[in-house]
Amino acid sequence: MARAFDRKLILQDGEEYYGYGFGARCDRVLELVFDTSMIGYQEIVSDPTYIDQAVVLSYPCIGGYGINADDFESRAATVGAIICREYNENNPSNFRSIESLAEHMEENGIPGIFGMDTRKLTRRIRDKGSCKVLITDADTDLAKGMAILEQTELRHDLVQRVSSKKVWYSRTQNARFNVVEVDCGMRLSLLRALNERGCNVTVVPYRTCAEDIIKMKPDGIFLSDGPGNPEDVPEVVELVRSLRGRVPIFGVGLGCQILAMAYGADIEAMHCGHRGCNHPVRDLDSGRIEIVTQNHGYGVCEESLAGSGLRVSHRNVLDNSVEGIVCDGDRTFGVLFHSDITLFDRFVTNMKESKKHA
Repeated sequence: MARAFDRKLILQDGEEYYGYGFGARCDRVLELVFDTSMIGYQEIVSDPTYIDQAVVLSYPCIGGYGINADDFESRAATVGAIICREYNENNPSNFRSIESLAEHMEENGIPGIFGMDTRKLTRRIRDKGSCKVLITDADTDLAKGMAILEQTELRHDLVQRVSSKKVWYSRTQNARFNVVEVDCGMRLSLLRALNERGCNVTVVPYRTCAEDIIKMKPDGIFLSDGPGNPEDVPEVVELVRSLRGRVPIFGVGLGCQILAMAYGADIEAMHCGHRGCNHPVRDLDSGRIEIVTQNHGYGVCEESLAGSGLRVSHRNVLDNSVEGIVCDGDRTFGVLFHSDITLFDRFVTNMKESKKHA
């Protein structure tokens, strides 16, 4: 006898998708998005940018290598929910595994659903756009679920919830540069990329003022990635506006969007966003195409760059959207994707040149 579905998704337009629950058993209203990564579910679960989002994983089989202690992107699990086709927690293939994905999600209050048609659901998001969704029990009445969706607003305090609450430090041996990282929801892998390039990093909360940062005598400012709409953090936009031109600045993801706004450019909501580790991006200066990780639902409006002092440095190969911006005179740049190689090297070069001409 076939097992009965015990959980479901109710979308904002009334569509329902049924499946089986794993992880935490709780109801939650979230933003529905999809991620095209074939690996990296642990990084997705722990990426602060995914707070309050139900992530549909388009790759069909999830959970096979368990959870290990080394690959977290933050100190706490932050994703809203995980939706997948097949879930497997038996005999994890990674020798470093310490627990299953379901155990980790249950411990951290994260609901999950497997067994549904994620190909259909991904196409629905692609065609109609991201939307609110209720994850709930299979027997929840549709009318009741729609009422909950209508009455529940998605929160706008996402950065506040994932940013550091105090200043802390990440040191490295033989440091050559001092970097201040403004934490809007940073990924630890980006912090490690700075350390590996000889940077001592001081991580500060997103509400830190420009005067306090300047007192730290930074060689450069790193604007971390993070969740939500950059218009929800005007204090960080004003911070960058006060700091631009004084020291080199590098922004990633939300940090890039904030950087654009600080120079007077506009940000626009994307139809369904870019999320996954297989997005092709072209560097317009070198012509080189790199396959990168992306996780953002807002983009830079290209028409608004005129007169801002910024130029387009990178484009998405698939839809031609802006993926990177640069202000050459200020030694300032930002990208909407994650890269731990050439762009961090460029940031180091900018700091080196800035110190030389100080």
